[in-house]
Amino acid sequence: MDMRRLGRTDLSVSRICLGTMTWGQQNTEAEGLAQMDLAFSRGVNFLDTAELYSIPPNAETQGSTERIVGNWMKARGNRDRVIVASKVVGRTQMEWFRGGRPSKLVRADIFDAIDKSLRRLQTDYIDLYQLHFPERKVMWGSNPTRYGKWPADRYDDETPIEETLGALDELVKAGKIRHFGVSNESSWGVMRFVAEADKGIGPRVASIQNAYNLVNRTFEVNLAEVCEREDVALLAYSPLGQGYLTGKYANGARPEGARSTLFNRGQRYETPNAAEAIADYCALAQDFGMEPALFAAAFVLNQDFVASSIIGATTMAHLETALAAADVAWTKEMQDAVDAVHQRVGNPCP
Repeated sequence: MDMRRLGRTDLSVSRICLGTMTWGQQNTEAEGLAQMDLAFSRGVNFLDTAELYSIPPNAETQGSTERIVGNWMKARGNRDRVIVASKVVGRTQMEWFRGGRPSKLVRADIFDAIDKSLRRLQTDYIDLYQLHFPERKVMWGSNPTRYGKWPADRYDDETPIEETLGALDELVKAGKIRHFGVSNESSWGVMRFVAEADKGIGPRVASIQNAYNLVNRTFEVNLAEVCEREDVALLAYSPLGQGYLTGKYANGARPEGARSTLFNRGQRYETPNAAEAIADYCALAQDFGMEPALFAAAFVLNQDFVASSIIGATTMAHLETALAAADVAWTKEMQDAVDAVHQRVGNPCP
């Protein structure tokens, strides 16, 4: 498994990161432990979790994946060999995170979140602590293909980025986190974090975790230049588009046990023209003699600006396929064919 440096940090992370958000609802703890054992036996050293998980969010299962990761590291005695990434929620009306009140990216809420995450993970520090989504009023993912309203709505009590950075700086100095990253963030947001850090306010942003896949290449529009020039590493989530790029939901199918079947949360990949674009990419995969899941995963892994691709699996067979993508010999012919489809269909699922 190839390793890549995370931004300007001293962290070396595997090209594949194991996502955990299904553990605690779709997957049992035993299944989560087995997934970690398999992934790490194949050279993965990077885990991504969050205080929000498991998905879909609810009070009963909140924090379950962090607990499972913590139990695994304790049982295996391998904390020093694992790069752990977790996240604090942004602004949310979900009240169970902060004990019965909404949450924001203010000092008190960040400190409450980190201490709870550390307890669940059974560790003294988190390698990469990420802001799960912005405090600002922005479209989910922060990178729409159209700007909906001008001027955009803003919260009256929006927390200044420098205030959030100040809290993160305290956590770095206290040794509770090593580095911080953003998630579901925009070009403007990344540059504001960079600008404040350059002024000496808080730590420098190391990474951005945004969706990136065949039907959502919005990262390339503006963020790619920002991240290349500022050394911010892309952690690409949803390389299979929540499973839609496997083709299993084609023609409205709802396989038993699949995420969209269970939770009806696939609207991001059910936009106008999405089904047609997904069908084109699935057909392209077959033209190259590959199953669509393997082809989609290999595409993400072979984009130079992707530091690590965050995979998720509900079965060991799914995990085997995702790990196998690291061995695919991605060719210029494949890339050119993908780019030709993208030129025609664009980004239907931003």
